[in-house]
Amino acid sequence: MRYPKLRELKEAIVSLVTPPATTKFPYKPHVPAPAFRGKPVVNDAECVGCLTCSNVCPSGAITVSDDAVQKIRTITRDFGKCIFCGQCEAYCITAKGVVLSHTIFDLSTFHKESLTEQQHKELIVCEHCGSVITTREHLHFIYDKLGTKAWSSLLTLRALNTRLQLAGEEETSTPPGDGLRRKDMFRILCPNCMRNIQVKLLL
Repeated sequence: MRYPKLRELKEAIVSLVTPPATTKFPYKPHVPAPAFRGKPVVNDAECVGCLTCSNVCPSGAITVSDDAVQKIRTITRDFGKCIFCGQCEAYCITAKGVVLSHTIFDLSTFHKESLTEQQHKELIVCEHCGSVITTREHLHFIYDKLGTKAWSSLLTLRALNTRLQLAGEEETSTPPGDGLRRKDMFRILCPNCMRNIQVKLLL
């Protein structure tokens, strides 16, 4: 004759005398492993606003909004959607713009608005068509990486003038005309407008 529930009773007795395998969190702080991936922490001084993290984020937690009129790029990070995958840290072009914390991981809250962070960067826009080129910090980062080779671009020469202070703004500004002309090459132009000037010179 087979006695029912004997195996279940055995498991219950063993569980009764066995200590819990879980920690006391949240009543006591939890110490994660050294390689634990927690909340991404942004270093605004090292972030150049290049959009790499937004492009590689698999959960869509990083969104970007550009205001070409105010020349401001707004980067919004929703940590309610973040899965702590570490792609933003792995592909950061400065390697310091965002780093995953090993201690910040408990983001539970009753107010999801507190899980959203915004970051603002100054934009460089085309002086002819008004399209967005990139952020000023991103252009400075490219200059630091390329060194003297960066001067092969007229865009770099005009945009970096405020940093290098080679001349005053009134000496470098070029009044816009009815259409793109040769002199407009020395204005801050997007690649499309610069290409149109080159095409006109060849024809």
